[in-house]
Amino acid sequence: QVQLVESGGGLVQAGGSLRLSCAASGRTFSSYRMGWFRQAPGKEREFVASIRWSAGITYYADSVKGRFTISKDNAKNTVYLQMNSLKAEDTAVYYCAAQSTGPWQPTRLDKYDYWGQGTQVTVSS
Repeated sequence: QVQLVESGGGLVQAGGSLRLSCAASGRTFSSYRMGWFRQAPGKEREFVASIRWSAGITYYADSVKGRFTISKDNAKNTVYLQMNSLKAEDTAVYYCAAQSTGPWQPTRLDKYDYWGQGTQVTVSS
């Protein structure tokens, strides 16, 4: 059974940084595509960033490009989201997700098979 456990959320001032972690277990993830999504109160869940585990290819939403970096640690089976220059509008619950099969469609929520429980990020202005 695949498990994704996020951590690293918290309260930070605008302009600050946070690093989220997603610890994955239950499978060999070398063929998986991993993603980060977020959901603000009253809004739909939206794509943030994705990485192809084997090749390390990344893809970002325009709203976070240049500020956020997605990366992975193969030895720890962990995906990270480094968030810099945070803005109030980055406030949301951040979710880690895993896509096991099919063409890489990083922004499509419905293509991800597994989800974590989410971690809250609050940016004060």
